[in-house]
Amino acid sequence: MTAKELNAFPKERLLVNVHTILPPEPDAVMCKGQYLYYHYGCDGIDDRGWGCGYRTLQTICSWIENFNVSAPCKVKNSPVPSLHQIQTALFEMGDKPKSFLNSKEWIGTFETCLCLDFFYNISCKVIHVTKGSEVKEYLKELHSHFVITGSPLMMGGEMDNASKGIMGVSLTNQALLVVDPHYFGEALSAEELKEKGFVKWMPLEQLCPESFYNICLPKPHH
Repeated sequence: MTAKELNAFPKERLLVNVHTILPPEPDAVMCKGQYLYYHYGCDGIDDRGWGCGYRTLQTICSWIENFNVSAPCKVKNSPVPSLHQIQTALFEMGDKPKSFLNSKEWIGTFETCLCLDFFYNISCKVIHVTKGSEVKEYLKELHSHFVITGSPLMMGGEMDNASKGIMGVSLTNQALLVVDPHYFGEALSAEELKEKGFVKWMPLEQLCPESFYNICLPKPHH
């Protein structure tokens, strides 16, 4: 795809709640409210290979805006911060050097927590799981999060360092509902994303067993 074609994407045509295309799993709980699906290239910037964490953060930010959380974004006239605004915030907070601005350096769950606090005054809890094979030990806590709070989660790891948006869990099937930001192009439908594996139920056994994982749980005040 050429840069011209990418820049021609309709920037406002982002899909809503793409996870609802999936059939329900036994005893599954999912995020409450609405979010927009942010993914590679959705704003005309080709961020393949480095932007997945930013896109998951933007998806969470869109949920904050759409779920009527009492936390207006600090960025003027921009309810969901851009990639550049995210980088600028991390620089202004002192988390990143000036060379980070306009770079292709990725961000993870820690930076996501910093940004949610910076832009919305929303605190987060981070669950550090030392091995992917141990995520199952935290499944009940994630289940409780969706029941009580209902916000989307961000998950990233070491050997498995691809950012994942987590929109639900199933205790019976021990699975996570993953909304993957790595899709590139114009997402035409949730059905297309499902067929291509960007929206799916992921059994925990598919996580990298030896990789550590961090899971960011936003805790907004409704």
